[in-house]
Amino acid sequence: MTKIMRIVKAYYWMCKPGIVYGNALPAAAGFFLASRAGVNLGLGLTMLLGLGLVIASACVYNNVLDRRIDAAMTRTRWRPLVSGTISVRAALVYATVLGAVGFALLALGTNALTVAVALVGILDYVFLYGWAKRTTTLSTLVGSVSGAVPPVVGYVAVTGRLDIAAWLLFFILVTWQMPHFYAIAMFRRDDYAAAKLPVLPVVREARTVKIHMLLYIIAFTLAVSGLTVFGYAGYTYLAVALMLALGWLALGISGLRATNDPQWARQLFFASLIVLTVLCIAISLGPVLP
Repeated sequence: MTKIMRIVKAYYWMCKPGIVYGNALPAAAGFFLASRAGVNLGLGLTMLLGLGLVIASACVYNNVLDRRIDAAMTRTRWRPLVSGTISVRAALVYATVLGAVGFALLALGTNALTVAVALVGILDYVFLYGWAKRTTTLSTLVGSVSGAVPPVVGYVAVTGRLDIAAWLLFFILVTWQMPHFYAIAMFRRDDYAAAKLPVLPVVREARTVKIHMLLYIIAFTLAVSGLTVFGYAGYTYLAVALMLALGWLALGISGLRATNDPQWARQLFFASLIVLTVLCIAISLGPVLP
């Protein structure tokens, strides 16, 4: 029984549940923004389940492709494909089944555009990001495309179209991810260096990385404002969004004077999680609040 539970847990963790659950919140925010007052809970649940399975599939494929990188990094050496708990063949079958069921749910329960957007996300994460992370400092930007897909999936599941709001949601998540993931790479720099991954914090000095982060936070501030500027959310949302963005920006600016970069990067990372969580709630309520 203990062995069976260990294998079940291995399959579960191979899906990177933190990523799956973390992407559910932006997807729900996009869904509620599009729904306004007319929420179809059945559609929302189908979208979330289908998207969750697709993201889990992408994560398992990523485990297969990155198993040698994972073996070189302290924080990922325990993963099932590194330890040998699960075989590569079994992982590939598992990923394929998860993806097939996920896309089937999206195809049957939503619309063709939702399926297409989700497909862009999985292809970017598995193939483009998988290649870029080994070869270029732009890998974080390449990977941000897949990370920005969930709110767009939630939105187009309702509307069936890529309008200004859909693109704003996309850019909000792209600009949020860049400082978020640069912060991770800063306080885990040794791990990324050991795996020979050319992320910006490994190949450039800390001050340069911090300036990049500030520029993305400024872009994030403009992007979140767009939902009100173009009439998709009210001024209550705007007040909350600007408070979050400006607070995050202030923390980013403080990094230019920081003497302990890993500690500061952890602070900015945890702040980014708070920013995203509260922002997603504000986006969800944005159309119905003044």
